[in-house]
Amino acid sequence: MNRATIAITFDQYILDRLDELISRHIYPNRSRAIQDAVEEKLHLLERSHLTQECAKLDPNEEKALAEEGFSEELNQWPKY
Repeated sequence: MNRATIAITFDQYILDRLDELISRHIYPNRSRAIQDAVEEKLHLLERSHLTQECAKLDPNEEKALAEEGFSEELNQWPKY
């Protein structure tokens, strides 16, 4: 995977908290900690977008689509 170097600015409070994670050996360096934080945020945003899109679906229509043709198959199932 290609990597790029960027410059970012943080408030000192955030930087101190980041450095604390490094001193506790939770992350090996600032770059890794920031990369993980950005990846996690992107994942959450993507999930949030998916959730918003799913909320637009009509449950009755989705159920009808899921069960389409199912009644014919159901009659062929053995009785228990």
